[in-house]
Amino acid sequence: MRTDLSADRRLEYSLAGLRLAVGGDSSRVRTGAIDRVAYASDASHYLHTPEAVVIAGDAAEVAAILRSAAANGQHVTLRSGGTSLSGQASGDGVIVDVRQRFRGIEVLEEGRRVRVQPGATVRQVNARLARHGYRLGPDPASEVACTIGGVVANNSSGMACGTEENTYRTLESMIIVLPSGTVIDSADPQADAQLREREPALVDGLLALRRRVRENPESVRLIEQHFALKNTMGYGVNAFLDHDSPLELLVHLMIGSEGTLGFVAEATFRTVEVRTRLATGIAVFPSLHAATSALPALVASGAATLELMDATSIRVGQGLAEAPEEILGFPVDKQAALLIEYQGRDAEELAERVARGRAALPDSQLMTPLELSADPRRRARAWAFRKGLYASVAGARPSGTTALLEDIAVPVAALADTCRSLQELFDRYGYADSVIFGHAKDGNIHFMLTDRFEGAEAIGRYLGFTEELVELVLGHGGNLKAEHGTGRAMAPFVRRQYGDELYDVMRELKTLCDPEGVLNPGVIIDDDPEAHIRDIKLSPSIEVEADRCVECGYCEPVCPSRDLTLTPRQRIVVRRAEVAAEEAGDDALARELARAYEYAGVQTCAADGMCATACPVNIDTGSLMKRFRRESASPMLAAGWSAASRHWGAVSRLGSTALSVADALPAAPIAGATVAARAVLGHETVPRYSAELPGGGAKRRGLAGVIGGAADAAAAVYLPACVSSMFGPGGEGDGATTALVALLERAGVSVLVPDDIEGLCCGTPWSSKGYSAGYESMRERVQQSILSLTDGGRLPVVSDASSCTEGFHRLLEGSGVRVIDAVTLVREHVLPKVTVTQRLGRLALHPTCSTRKMGIDGDAHALAAAVADVVVVPDAWGCCGFAGDRGMLHPELTASATAEQAAEVVAADAEAHASTNRTCELGMTRATGRSYEHVLELLERATR
Repeated sequence: MRTDLSADRRLEYSLAGLRLAVGGDSSRVRTGAIDRVAYASDASHYLHTPEAVVIAGDAAEVAAILRSAAANGQHVTLRSGGTSLSGQASGDGVIVDVRQRFRGIEVLEEGRRVRVQPGATVRQVNARLARHGYRLGPDPASEVACTIGGVVANNSSGMACGTEENTYRTLESMIIVLPSGTVIDSADPQADAQLREREPALVDGLLALRRRVRENPESVRLIEQHFALKNTMGYGVNAFLDHDSPLELLVHLMIGSEGTLGFVAEATFRTVEVRTRLATGIAVFPSLHAATSALPALVASGAATLELMDATSIRVGQGLAEAPEEILGFPVDKQAALLIEYQGRDAEELAERVARGRAALPDSQLMTPLELSADPRRRARAWAFRKGLYASVAGARPSGTTALLEDIAVPVAALADTCRSLQELFDRYGYADSVIFGHAKDGNIHFMLTDRFEGAEAIGRYLGFTEELVELVLGHGGNLKAEHGTGRAMAPFVRRQYGDELYDVMRELKTLCDPEGVLNPGVIIDDDPEAHIRDIKLSPSIEVEADRCVECGYCEPVCPSRDLTLTPRQRIVVRRAEVAAEEAGDDALARELARAYEYAGVQTCAADGMCATACPVNIDTGSLMKRFRRESASPMLAAGWSAASRHWGAVSRLGSTALSVADALPAAPIAGATVAARAVLGHETVPRYSAELPGGGAKRRGLAGVIGGAADAAAAVYLPACVSSMFGPGGEGDGATTALVALLERAGVSVLVPDDIEGLCCGTPWSSKGYSAGYESMRERVQQSILSLTDGGRLPVVSDASSCTEGFHRLLEGSGVRVIDAVTLVREHVLPKVTVTQRLGRLALHPTCSTRKMGIDGDAHALAAAVADVVVVPDAWGCCGFAGDRGMLHPELTASATAEQAAEVVAADAEAHASTNRTCELGMTRATGRSYEHVLELLERATR
């Protein structure tokens, strides 16, 4: 390690080494303020701004990065999902992103085992395993966003797995990168010998520690006591009792080591069988004490899950759009609830367990009778409430405060008393809005404090509370951390839980594996008694669209720009940093962030709303980006787009004609001309032309009137999408509009088309760019045109491009008119009346973000299944990022968003490729080199 250099010179050497480590690719070593700020926050209540961010490509690069860091005295934090709640995924040295390029999933032995890289999420892995009837053992509530890297690093468990199916019990092998740069694949038959050869001091030290632990009766007693419960406090020293060989010791000590001992580049798990018979219900009790007192009998009955939720949880839950009906209809005072689930391999086993559950919980103990239901919709609503509870409750906190979530475990018999004492602590220290919830079956509860942890009074209150909490939990023989990892939040109390001897064993272990102290200093091991109050995150108030964000990261896996610029969470984090810089008077930093944010935050946001589908509090970060576009809009362009809304027929025809002219000419000169124009007028103003763009489409005015039958028998008012008129068809078809007209006529289903259809639009071109005047003008135009045709809202409005359907839904909101998509109309009214005469073998289907948000993926899939024997939806499906014209303004966005699914589509080798939206079809055509059509076009040809 270089100890004779200044901090600046050491960083200079370190950056040079990091660039070498990633093959000289400077774009993957990032030191700009916006990159460092974007990675400063994880889901915890700590904030550490790194000196650099490195996007690592593989295990060899991570090894080189660690060697360089050790040589230059640089600290390293490994970052995958960043959903950790105790501060272990942020650091002030170098953050190494091991999410973007580490997403491999390989299902083995028909699902009985699975090999996974650290950047894949639990949900993505389980989606691959589900078709084989298996799942991962760990089942954390944050499955939508937490990655396998975090699952291993934190020894994740969850709601049903307890200690029997957690990471420690189900992980079979791993590829380890040690701080020295040594890489070991524990599945290799030669791995034990390789470890001895390459790391002899480490091997000798592990064996010495094993002897030391086993020969100390008090150490053995403490380990057995604490690891009988869920426990992620300190290192997993139970490995010294459970395993003998140095290799197996190292593998199992890496589990739960929170990125402080090495990097797990790949993990192979033994999976668990999915129980398909389920009965779920929410029991509401008059008090928290009543709920916790019922636990021993329910645990004995064989309940698979018992999720506890206190009064504050219920109160927040009542405000959710899809709140479970069991928690509605009463004023919340002191009630508490248990989400109870029984599982069985068959109906008989399930019925037996449900009967035991009913006997264990008489209705006399409850506010209302308990219904244990097999209805999948009720189950989904119950679990959505529970899994999103942390972010939902935290999202309801006062603006400017920080949410601090802790978790503990005590013996189940002590849980009722622990919860009562916790509530007394909340009252004593003034944490009025605190919430208790968690995995009651395991004696594992979470609780949340909200405060602005700043100033002597607030910090003193937190210190006093924590000290009493430690005494309470340890007094019941419990663990100060059960799931979330020690991190920085409980590092000062590891010694208190385990005593001097085992704490010294842990310190020795850290030194053995990481002698230079490179990895995550301050995590798990920290001798500063007040380390847990250092660097607490303060959240300045920002725009209302995003102010409730708790930075949980649930939104990141569905974001099209996640591998290009920023994720929704990072957009909010950077915005908060900009406001904080302004408040602190750091104008230079605020200006630098604002300049970089224009492209990374605003321009490359698809504004597709997918983030809201994953956010527990329904934050649509795209709406904030639209606000910024509106506020920064050129008055001249805004006026031009307002004029366009009044003359949309002429404008859209002009666009169609331009595409037809371009299509008739060599592509290279046209593309070159747009590149030159973009350089002068800006990428946000001039779209980039590319060869896969089709010529213009047909006029819509010829469709005005009645299509498919008599006017008095019309099933809908049809608004053919202008996007399908502007962009002509590709492949063998004639376009979605022509296909739908043919299908309607073939089935004898009539629809009405407004006379002024050529000038109508769903408003998306204006809303996405922030041109509010033009949008309002089009809203008025559409409503005036179609309200009488719908017979006062009796007839629905239908469009043939899913993004336009969603746009019309927003445009007509509050008018009393129902809007449906063409795929729904055809599935309900046309498909039963036509006959498929020509079938495809294999069809690749690209659902759109609009079909996903509107809940009509099933309709699109039904039409695809009607024409093809096999319908393939890529496992890596996501929004294509074309987003109207965004894919032409910023083609790099679509390229990044589609990279993984495009590779999957190409490998699928399907006969045909379909979607439900013309611009999405263009984006996927560009990405895959395969011609995408609307699924209606395929159905029309198949039913001729």
